[in-house]
Amino acid sequence: MLTRGAEWRRWEPHIHAPGTVLNDQFGGPDPWAGYLSALESRSPRIEAIGFTDYYVTDTYEQAVAHRAAGRLSDVKCVFPNIEVRLDIAAKSGFVNLHLLVSPEDPDHVAEAHRVLRRLQFNVLGDTFDCTREDLIRLGRRADPSLVDDRRALAHGATQFKVNFDQLKKVLKENEWARENILVGVAGGAGDGTSGLRQAADATIRQEIERFAHIIFASSPSQREFWLGGRALSIEQLRDGYDGCKPCLHGSDAHDEATVGMPDGDRYCWIKGALSFDALRQACIDPGTRAFVGTEPPGAALSSQVISRVEIRDAPWAATPDLPLNPGLVAIIGARGSGKTALADTIAAGCDAIPAKAWEAVGGVSASFLARARDVIGDAKVALEWGGGDASVTRLDGGDPVDPFAFQRARYLSQQFVEELCSASGASEGLVSEIERVIFEAHPRDDRDGAVSFAQLRERRTERFRQARRREVEAIDALSERIADEFEKEGMVAALTAQASHKRTLIAGYTVDLGKLVVKGTEAQAARHAELNVAVQRKTSQVQAFSNQRRLFVSLQDEVRSTRASKAPEMLRQTQARHPNSGLDAAKWDDFLLVYKGDVDKALLGYIEWADREIAALYGTPPTPAPDGVDLPYVADGADLASVPLAVLKAEMTRLERLISADQVVRGRYAALAARITQENSELQGIEARLLDAQGAGERRKQLQGERENSYGRVFQAIIGEQCALADLYAPLMTRLAASEGTLRRLGFSVARVVDAAGWGGVAEDRLIDCRRAGPFYGRGSLIRVAETELRPAWEAGDAASVQAAMSGFVANYAQAILAHAPVVPTQPVEFRAWSRDFSHWLFGTDHISVRYEITYDGVDIRKLSPGTRGIVLLLLYLALDDADDRPLIIDQPEENLDPKSVFDELVSLFIAAKAKRQVIMVTHNANLVINTDADQVIIAECGHHAAGGLPPITYQSGGLEDQPIRDAVCSILEGGADAFRERARRLRVRLSR
Repeated sequence: MLTRGAEWRRWEPHIHAPGTVLNDQFGGPDPWAGYLSALESRSPRIEAIGFTDYYVTDTYEQAVAHRAAGRLSDVKCVFPNIEVRLDIAAKSGFVNLHLLVSPEDPDHVAEAHRVLRRLQFNVLGDTFDCTREDLIRLGRRADPSLVDDRRALAHGATQFKVNFDQLKKVLKENEWARENILVGVAGGAGDGTSGLRQAADATIRQEIERFAHIIFASSPSQREFWLGGRALSIEQLRDGYDGCKPCLHGSDAHDEATVGMPDGDRYCWIKGALSFDALRQACIDPGTRAFVGTEPPGAALSSQVISRVEIRDAPWAATPDLPLNPGLVAIIGARGSGKTALADTIAAGCDAIPAKAWEAVGGVSASFLARARDVIGDAKVALEWGGGDASVTRLDGGDPVDPFAFQRARYLSQQFVEELCSASGASEGLVSEIERVIFEAHPRDDRDGAVSFAQLRERRTERFRQARRREVEAIDALSERIADEFEKEGMVAALTAQASHKRTLIAGYTVDLGKLVVKGTEAQAARHAELNVAVQRKTSQVQAFSNQRRLFVSLQDEVRSTRASKAPEMLRQTQARHPNSGLDAAKWDDFLLVYKGDVDKALLGYIEWADREIAALYGTPPTPAPDGVDLPYVADGADLASVPLAVLKAEMTRLERLISADQVVRGRYAALAARITQENSELQGIEARLLDAQGAGERRKQLQGERENSYGRVFQAIIGEQCALADLYAPLMTRLAASEGTLRRLGFSVARVVDAAGWGGVAEDRLIDCRRAGPFYGRGSLIRVAETELRPAWEAGDAASVQAAMSGFVANYAQAILAHAPVVPTQPVEFRAWSRDFSHWLFGTDHISVRYEITYDGVDIRKLSPGTRGIVLLLLYLALDDADDRPLIIDQPEENLDPKSVFDELVSLFIAAKAKRQVIMVTHNANLVINTDADQVIIAECGHHAAGGLPPITYQSGGLEDQPIRDAVCSILEGGADAFRERARRLRVRLSR
């Protein structure tokens, strides 16, 4: 037995034929000829028919005879549909019930009549059985003028009413009826249950609909209601109506024109074999087995469906040619029967086995093909696809495997699943697979040109991570400057003392200089001192211009370096951060940092200007006076500020000769005057440093404010990254929020992760002495403060609240921490190093990271057991991977799962997945075959092992509506018979075995 199993086929479950008891409008000399031709010519092709008549099976029996004579060759299943009227009034007439009789029993017609005979109608002082004879007798009793049997039969059929309670009792008590009759009820308003509109009728309507297996209705709203998608849920339907019901529809034709032509082309489709068991299966799985519409429900794209597998040049393949169903294909068999061999073979034909899977480690591999490589021979697999494509692949792995080649199917082999779900650190692989699905959930236009989740995440968060790095660098630089200002603050007292000392020293030198003045030269000495002050001022001006000139020369070096290396490197870094800008080299050149003005010309001009100023300050030394002539170089009333330095020095030298004729005294005088000049210069430097140090406190506070602002901006960047990551998950989160069942157990979270203990531990290890008395005495004291006062803001606060929390922490504890410092300010070198490290620690953010978690029942998947990870993996591929429409091949998805988890977690996922992609699974679990309503079951069987080769492997296939397949499922899969019985029990539907 090799079939594709359950496929959608058109049925006509409710159609009348020529000679029907009531309303027969089939005319002409040979109405059956036209009737049969109409059925044979209808499109879509009709392959199963329920010939309908009132209380009798005459037209059904005639149709069977015509089939035996060669008509209706495409129709593989015909069965009686016996229409009866209840004694319950509807909107127009009475409620009609349909008894659909299985044709499996050769004596089914006689047995059906035997059941009908037990239905009785008491009227006119007599009791009438539901038989042809009594219907005729009833017709004549009601209208004695009816002589013709046919007319009497028709009239009797209009009079006979079936008592609902009696019908239930008859069908319940008759074993044959329970096993061979399905009850249908019209759902319309005319002769159906919808016509029972009075409040008093509500209970009887519910009882009728509860009793029925099938609802004859064609509207989408009716179908949705009976599948639990409208006013009542599936659970409510199960409690009040014995479960969901399939909606069927027929043309209800009473004339040739409407044969097989229902209104609105609302055709009836049943998925399954052309057997009455397919109808039973539709009662068990109404949502997936029955449909009313122009076309059957869509499934996987035909181009993405493997329609046939052929194993060539393989003596061990006793069944080399297998058709495959486009829905859910279950491969079953005893252990070692060749189930995985088939899955591996199909996967190999789809290039879905990675290169490493062909390599058997230590001679052992989960792959059948890898284990059998040496004996596989020249075997090949040929695949035919629904779209017309075909391929041939070697089964020994001899065909080159391109790691970048597109795999035409996704194969979840046992090896692959174990790698992703093992407890030994492979969880990141599962995370990567989930991230791939999240990436696929983003529309292509929203992917920013990224080709992977990691790349998209990088592009969405890089801006914020760069901002964080910039602010961290700014904090480091500010901390260095704050340390400098702290050091300067500590130098105020020392610089004040140095300045006082210098002033005292200069005063002493000045007194000493006055003692060297010869009597009578006091005026010259005073003039010399005056000139000395002017020289000092001029010298300071020259030094200032000289310093400026050195800066201008350094700026020239920096400009050259920036142009040659720094700016090009900055441009290269920018290009590396934005690789997908689309800018060519010429456009990127616009981003090269250049100076706004002509800095080369400007700097050259500044140097020349400084040189001119220096030269002007120096001036030209005066021409020495002739011997014997003593004329001053500087007039007494001259403005000394405008006299060049060289002239002032020449005048000082002239005066030194006049102050003392003694060469030695004159030398000492000149040296002491120079010393005074030097000390005054140093005093000016000290006073400048003192003035700078006195302003350090204010500058430090300003810098600390800037640092706190930068700290706040760090958290703005962290929060921005957090929001960007949350946006990445938004498409999937939206879907999960709207989903039900197992999908709702999967979740995602993005949060700031704070290691407050680690942050405080760094300080307690290296920066504070916990042995000193104070608020941070003892290990853990600082950590406790951080946990209570900083951690809440770090974890959940906005940038302003984090900044405020840190400001409060600094205000409250900075002095205390300084008191616990292992060094003191009197150790300037050590204290400066400590202060720098302390600032880096205090405003560091290395202990704060943004982490996203993928959770199942609130638990990070990295912490789940291997079995639960397996559920997540299957949830991923079966329910969430919408972008992947390729066939999904799974080897034993139930592995490591208990039976309850299989039923609770996987069954619904497989049902949903098979509606949109082809699913091929190897399984030992009865629930995954029966409760998923597998469309095709392939049964593997292995023969005796041949020495030096592979044993013969045989396959047979079909649908669950095929009794041989059900028998095999029950015998091979543990609990298979119980699963079948449990599914059919509540609907009183018999499935053989």
